[in-house]
Amino acid sequence: MKRFLLLSLTLLALSTSLSACGKKGAPRPPGPDSDVTYPRTYPAE
Repeated sequence: MKRFLLLSLTLLALSTSLSACGKKGAPRPPGPDSDVTYPRTYPAE
């Protein structure tokens, strides 16, 4: 019973810590929108 409880708490701690990593929403480039040069279209050669 102790082993099951320890395993459950360990899995809960790992899943909680992994779910906290990362940002919400779409990635945005730094700076104002007027200074962002990407994405841009390239010449079709």
